[in-house]
Amino acid sequence: FIFFFSAFNRKTGEPPLINGWIPYLGKALIFRKDAYKFLLDQQKKFGDIFTVHIAGRYITFIMDPFQYVYVIRNSKQLEFHEFANKMASKTFDYPALSKGKFPELKENLHRIYQYLQGKPLDIISDHMMKNLQDIFEWKCSQATDWETEKMYKFCCSVMFEASFVTLYGRVPAADGHKVISEIRDKFIKFDASFPYLAANIPIELLGATKKVRKELIHHFLLQNMTKWLGGSKVVQARQEIFEKYELLGDYDKAAHHFAFLWASVGNTIPATFWAMYYLLRHPEALAAVRDEIDHLLQSTGQKRGPTYNIHLTREQLDNLVYLESALNESLRMCSSSMNIRISQEDFVLKLEGNQEVVLRKGDWIALHPQILHMDPEVYEDPKEYKFDRYIENGKKKTTFYKAGRKLKYFLMPFGSGISMCPGRFFAMNEMKMFLFILLSHFDVELAENKAVRLDNSRMGLGILLPDVDIAFRYKLRS
Repeated sequence: FIFFFSAFNRKTGEPPLINGWIPYLGKALIFRKDAYKFLLDQQKKFGDIFTVHIAGRYITFIMDPFQYVYVIRNSKQLEFHEFANKMASKTFDYPALSKGKFPELKENLHRIYQYLQGKPLDIISDHMMKNLQDIFEWKCSQATDWETEKMYKFCCSVMFEASFVTLYGRVPAADGHKVISEIRDKFIKFDASFPYLAANIPIELLGATKKVRKELIHHFLLQNMTKWLGGSKVVQARQEIFEKYELLGDYDKAAHHFAFLWASVGNTIPATFWAMYYLLRHPEALAAVRDEIDHLLQSTGQKRGPTYNIHLTREQLDNLVYLESALNESLRMCSSSMNIRISQEDFVLKLEGNQEVVLRKGDWIALHPQILHMDPEVYEDPKEYKFDRYIENGKKKTTFYKAGRKLKYFLMPFGSGISMCPGRFFAMNEMKMFLFILLSHFDVELAENKAVRLDNSRMGLGILLPDVDIAFRYKLRS
């Protein structure tokens, strides 16, 4: 009784509270069904700042994108890493990264992301390009006539194997492809339960998920990983760090490696699907991107086709403005990440226009960039796919406006500030390279005329999955 009474007792300066009538759950069910619509409805009623009671949490939403910067810059009072570490340790079954038990482990692991930036990014991207080409050749080089496959399954198969081999190395067994396929199949089963684990539902209630997770983690035990050939610097550096911590058991280290795999492909696979799907749905987009790719190959004297190795520098990849714009447009339409911060103390958050938000220690603050991505003031006809939306006068467009004012943040599929995905540059390169090889080597078209929609079950957790798979067909370009 006291708990619910105190929740209604709003202090001066605290935002309006939307509590719901179901004890503990609050508005969890309606939020989970369609967070985007729910938040827009509340914004109309309560304005740009309001608090929602969701499953025992009090989450204050900041809806005005001009206020995002004030949340992002207050990283001392509004913390992210502790929340992320707790969620990850529970989801992937490794011990929480407490400073007492594992001093500086969190900081040491974060430093390793230097291997996914700058010059090391070029090296790992080159390996990814080679592995993608090898897999496309193994999978598709016989496609002299039309071959039909399911698109999500295809993207999953190619991107999972290419990412796995690039990060962890090749499985030297004769049936290396088969071994990785088995890991992938288990990964897909685990991934289906990910939203429930993230929502703090005990794994014991999720059928075979606990058994599948354990099997996946066992693949990453040291005795298995030492057999894999040509692993990346980033994974080697992680292994070296784990070895310094005696209190980390073999299973714990393996669980960390599995978590890193999920972070590498869990969002990249659906993002690749949407990029491919939208291109195939829009012939003018497909033609523009393919022309740009063919022009680059011609200008660099490279031949296309599965038997030729294509090499792309970072500068060449960055200069493919139509490819990048098409990819950004699909990310705008399919991403639904919630940027969460937790108040470390009783704190008054000062916002633009002399606004203040009174927060209690433990309160959650959330930005929901999907609202921004679908704002018709920022993006004309936001529900329409416009492949050249991020191009202006033949160059990358980086200025977007709302109410006549320039926005600092206009596209946020990778989070923001301290919670921004450290692997975002590699992820973008992977997706660009997948599309580059696909469109340079193959004629591709949809084999079914059906609408694919966003599945909202991952609302707030990153890239949304498609609600159904769709058939497409491909053959080698003449």
